[in-house]
Amino acid sequence: MMKYITGIFCLALLLAGCKETTQPVVVGLDGREFFEPERTPEQQHKLEMELEAAKNNFEKDPSEDNYIWYGRREAYLAHFDKAISIFTEGIERYPESFSLYRHRGHRYITSRKFDLAIADFKKAASLMAGKPILSEEDGMPNKLNIPVSTVQFNVMYHLGLAYYLKGEYKAAAETFETCLTYCDNDDLLIATVDWLFMTYHKLHLKEDALLVLNKVPEKVTIIENETYLKRLNMYKGLQPPELLLAVEEGSESADLAFATQGYGVGNWYLIQGDTASAKNIFKRVVDGSYYSAFGFIAAEAELIKLK
Repeated sequence: MMKYITGIFCLALLLAGCKETTQPVVVGLDGREFFEPERTPEQQHKLEMELEAAKNNFEKDPSEDNYIWYGRREAYLAHFDKAISIFTEGIERYPESFSLYRHRGHRYITSRKFDLAIADFKKAASLMAGKPILSEEDGMPNKLNIPVSTVQFNVMYHLGLAYYLKGEYKAAAETFETCLTYCDNDDLLIATVDWLFMTYHKLHLKEDALLVLNKVPEKVTIIENETYLKRLNMYKGLQPPELLLAVEEGSESADLAFATQGYGVGNWYLIQGDTASAKNIFKRVVDGSYYSAFGFIAAEAELIKLK
């Protein structure tokens, strides 16, 4: 009898554990539920060890920086609500931290809570005014392990994205124009010009869209934003749209690359007036697995508008 009761108890614990792991971490704009992505045991172990180290550092010293890294590590495991909670607690303790507002705003975008994201980025922008430029270390380093962005750039870039995703294109354009002043390398310039180009087209400012492409020199040094460079080359007629969709399957970054490049291609078809092709590409993007990618979220938003 005791073995039977023990077995039932263990089964209940197991089911409880399964239920916990099958809770959605994000609900898309179309109402779909998304869950933690599948990972290899090696990937899972690495992320968990990094989280454990960040948590240990935080428990020893709950500094502003340790709040940030604790929250970021939770987010890399797709624990977005937990990350937001950590950033919120950090803001309560460090109310002048524009970095904490920047990171919480990012995860509000991931969670499709654009109004909250906009409020956070606007607050961060006001707090960072007149402050020294802060380089931002990458949580997921690029191929050269060289950080290319700053906190100030990321505040304005993500604010522009939040406006764009919400469909407030005039505010998005003004924000991306300001963001250009924080672009101190080609990686940042290319990403910002790309979104500004698309935003100008949303506002039917075709001449402005063409002019902004001229801000990118012919020869550029790119470390991590190859996908955005491919999109710009497509706008210039240097690469056919089909080439951007030919993402190498099976590569670790394939889903992210397709979400990014796919949205650009779909939007390009919209600009050309080919709504049917645009919808087809957007559907392919949202059929992917990288639901936290900005291109994925943007494709969700476009499909809702095109219904």
